Amino acid sequence: MARKETITKTEILNAAFQLTRENGFSNVSARTLAAKAGCSTQPIFRVYKNMEELGAELYARASAFFDEYYDNFPKTSETPFVNLGLAYIRFAQEEQQLFRLLFLSQERHGKSLYDLLNGGNGSVVKEINNAKFYGCKDPSGMFMRMWIFIHGSACMSLTGDYDLQEEDTVKLLEESYKAFLNV
Repeated sequence: MARKETITKTEILNAAFQLTRENGFSNVSARTLAAKAGCSTQPIFRVYKNMEELGAELYARASAFFDEYYDNFPKTSETPFVNLGLAYIRFAQEEQQLFRLLFLSQERHGKSLYDLLNGGNGSVVKEINNAKFYGCKDPSGMFMRMWIFIHGSACMSLTGDYDLQEEDTVKLLEESYKAFLNV
């Protein structure tokens, strides 16, 4: 009679996700994962061929987590790209390790940075359409200009070089959008 499984694939993935949030994906090994999940390494390799397969599934989970984070983020500004920018910067501040995995890693499991940011909810497309609605003549170009500013700000928050309050960030994003309209 076969021994009953005591740990599921979901529990292993949840443990890997928590380890990644706490210490970064580069610190997730079969041994650290087994310790976090409360099992040996055997169940990990029973459900995953290798750590790369686990990494791909974990990446998809982190991407879905960001989508949900953005969907639930309060939308307070009518200026295009401000809500997206604020959510992205705050995500970098609050979820530093997931931010590094998703947006600073070279391995994106077949997704571009644009795909990740646009997510399953089409957030970038909505912002581009919103910019067009408000009279922006080059909404895709506007996205690129704003994105460079937004991504730079988020990366600065990881190093402690970005210490602006939320209202200051909103003001800067709105001012940047208005300034870029004249470019």
